[in-house]
Amino acid sequence: MKFIISTTFIALLALPVLNAQDAPKDQKDKVSYGIGLSIGSKIKKDGIELNQGMLTKGIGDGLTGGKALMTEEELQQTMQAFQGEMQAKMAQKQKDTAAKNKVDGEAFLVANKVKDGVKTTASGLQYKITTEGKGAKPKSTDTVSVNYRGTLIDGTEFDSSYKRNEPVSFPLDKVIPGWTEGIQLLGVGSKAQFVIPSSLAYGESAPPQIGPNAVLVFDVELLEIKKPEAAAKKGDPSEATSAAKKKKN
Repeated sequence: MKFIISTTFIALLALPVLNAQDAPKDQKDKVSYGIGLSIGSKIKKDGIELNQGMLTKGIGDGLTGGKALMTEEELQQTMQAFQGEMQAKMAQKQKDTAAKNKVDGEAFLVANKVKDGVKTTASGLQYKITTEGKGAKPKSTDTVSVNYRGTLIDGTEFDSSYKRNEPVSFPLDKVIPGWTEGIQLLGVGSKAQFVIPSSLAYGESAPPQIGPNAVLVFDVELLEIKKPEAAAKKGDPSEATSAAKKKKN
């Protein structure tokens, strides 16, 4: 939050105060409008409520060197208090999202559990094999190559190797527990869908595009079990996937 605030207000102070209502005429106008629009949209997205008149006055005084309406001490105290308020809002929003995702996720798991072909393991992982492969099944210490598509329970896609047109390789003991367990259930050539409870995925520490306590849905195709020497030459393939790897400390 500190970075957002400082970047936003420094950028605002650098903008010319324009009264013209016409479309930008030259490069300077276009750049000025583009930066202003971007900053304004960011402020709105962050839910920051501002007095536009005072904002304009502050920009003008900053540009012209006019007498400030607040002392440096008052400004510092104000911004420190503002930052605390925004951090509290963000924390509450995260808490509310986590609570909603937990309720929605549990309901989704209950409904999915009784669908045809869906099996549930002791850990709570739900899976359905749509194509049964004839190849060997990997061990937790193996490195595998897969294609996958990951979505939230509302169908929002957050990652896909299919879109990148490039399978990913990773050691099974370096990914989220739902993948470590699920991939071992598949023979090479298998296709399956995993529905992974939050406890077997990212829990409350999920990336922003996923969100806290989110249940994840993966369509997975096991392409290959890598030979040890091939995996060693390739390096650490777990770095290639953003959706399935564990969050590193």
